[in-house]
Amino acid sequence: MPEGSGRGAADRLAPVLRPVRAGNGFEEALEQILQVVRLGLVPAGGRLPAERELAERLGVSRVTLREVLKVLQDQGLVESRRGRYGGTFVLPRTETPGAAELRRRIAEVDVEDVLRFREVLEVGAADLCAGHGLTREQAERLRRALDGTHEAPLSDYRRRDTLFHLTLAELSGSPSLTAQYAAVRATVNDLLDCIPLLVRNLEHSQRQHTALVEAVLDGDADGAREIMREHCAGTAALLRGFLT
Repeated sequence: MPEGSGRGAADRLAPVLRPVRAGNGFEEALEQILQVVRLGLVPAGGRLPAERELAERLGVSRVTLREVLKVLQDQGLVESRRGRYGGTFVLPRTETPGAAELRRRIAEVDVEDVLRFREVLEVGAADLCAGHGLTREQAERLRRALDGTHEAPLSDYRRRDTLFHLTLAELSGSPSLTAQYAAVRATVNDLLDCIPLLVRNLEHSQRQHTALVEAVLDGDADGAREIMREHCAGTAALLRGFLT
């Protein structure tokens, strides 16, 4: 039996694998399995637990889990094998072009500090916009920014996403918040450039964007804060999974 299989492997994974929160199931499941691979809890050549076990331990559907495993395959981290001794196996780590530069960039950033500060600013902006209310012109501007993300081709998505979030910050009515958000967003974008664009995550983000705009325009400050907090948590899960 390959190293990494069986009860011993399951015991080693216990500190990392735990039920995810419903709001960001895909992102948090991906974060946890990335941690398993990057920490070497299942070594190269070792087999991850069976899909059914992984899905149960993470509290996600088999469909969601397979999408997570597909991302890992696309990134060259695991491979799927069929047959009696098949399963999902961890591949040896290989140095990719630009990997040294990537490590250098990450080493210079306190990722946790950036993510926490971003969440504070984003949740605050959503709260201010919903709590104070927007004029008709401001509401239309926010809708246009949202539409821009829906219409964006994949290659332009992150730019449109940045514009949407900057628009929300500006509409908060606090120039200081807007300036601070612009600065932290630039760092967030540097980090996002280091990880792949995942269609499942973008679709999820779009649903959150839409729900956020609806809450803001309805004057639902509590709802806007919670949606934005969950939205930030999804991005944070991906960045932690790939980078930390």
